Amino acid sequence: MELYSLHYSSLIISCAPMASLSGTATSRLLASALTAARSSLTCSFDRSGASSSLILQRFVSFIVLVSSSRNRRTSLYVPSVFYSGVASPKCAASAHEQLKKAREDVKELLKTNFCHPILVRLGWHDAGTYNKDIKEWPRRGGANGSLIFEIELKHAANAGLVNALKLLQPIKGKYSSLTYADLFQLASATAVEQAGGPKIPMKYGRVDVSEPEGCPEEGRLPDAGPPLPANHLYLRFPVPQEIVALSGAHTLGRSRPDRSGWGKPETKYMKDGLGAPGGHSWTVKWLKFDNSYFKDIKEKRDENLLVLPTDAVLFDDPSFKLYAEKYASDQEAFFKDYAEAHAKLSNLGAKFDPPEGILMIDPRLNNSASYSGTCARNSDKSNWREEE
Repeated sequence: MELYSLHYSSLIISCAPMASLSGTATSRLLASALTAARSSLTCSFDRSGASSSLILQRFVSFIVLVSSSRNRRTSLYVPSVFYSGVASPKCAASAHEQLKKAREDVKELLKTNFCHPILVRLGWHDAGTYNKDIKEWPRRGGANGSLIFEIELKHAANAGLVNALKLLQPIKGKYSSLTYADLFQLASATAVEQAGGPKIPMKYGRVDVSEPEGCPEEGRLPDAGPPLPANHLYLRFPVPQEIVALSGAHTLGRSRPDRSGWGKPETKYMKDGLGAPGGHSWTVKWLKFDNSYFKDIKEKRDENLLVLPTDAVLFDDPSFKLYAEKYASDQEAFFKDYAEAHAKLSNLGAKFDPPEGILMIDPRLNNSASYSGTCARNSDKSNWREEE
């Protein structure tokens, strides 16, 4: 089906013509979209500071009816803003109630699409570009929603993540105050929890980067096969315990050689089952979050399971091996350390509004992890909101 794009300022409205409509009717439909665009762009937008209103609200909620030329059934198409050049307004920190509802929607998405691994990866890759040597936001990278821009999405390390964006866009469209930066981290943490992993003590209120010029340069994300894997990991996370704990997330998902260059196109564990076929998993039950990743590397018992250089080094380097051995024998210890490390990762480089963030669970009451990071330090008792 041919796609038409209407450009107004730096925003793009994409819509498909209705097969059963005349050219005149289709033109009127597109004109309506442009009218909606103009009315949405009447608010002021300061690129160096905050937007006075929600620029994208009408774009995300504007729905175009598309008629299928094959079976004449009517379906709904939500205009995409992935490559529009404008993200959520920088002042639009995610409201608590919308965060709760969005989390429930993510849970439903996981039940039907089994997309736990790619949502975890999305959150990691948005936050993982953080450069501690750069103080200025958003140049320092980190969890700022910059993955919505095509220039960053095209980085080699982000191959395939457009699929995660497509899955989450309908949820983003429902909640006007939910920033992309928060949605990515919410989806990542929820995916871990729903796969059987620990409950992660997250905080929200991340501000989105507003333009592609704020995207980090390519090459900031970790490589799977560097010449010196241990040194490479230390550059990203200087604490060995955090490196090993976060590596344990490979218990979820698989590698596809057409995206990463690593692994086999298919193994016996990937031929059938849930999700799309193909790929090379680290574990047999690649949709279950547990400590089998560490067990399998240690025992080297299955050639059908993937072990990257950055995986193998966990049992080769003495400073890593201490924790890898511990997690292989003690899943509770792994869950505790992972939850804290994941929460820390999700805050890297982020700018929060309000500065103390929005808390959805009191880490002092969380049995899965004892967390004493930014989330606990920057809050007072009145900000806690306990759930589930």
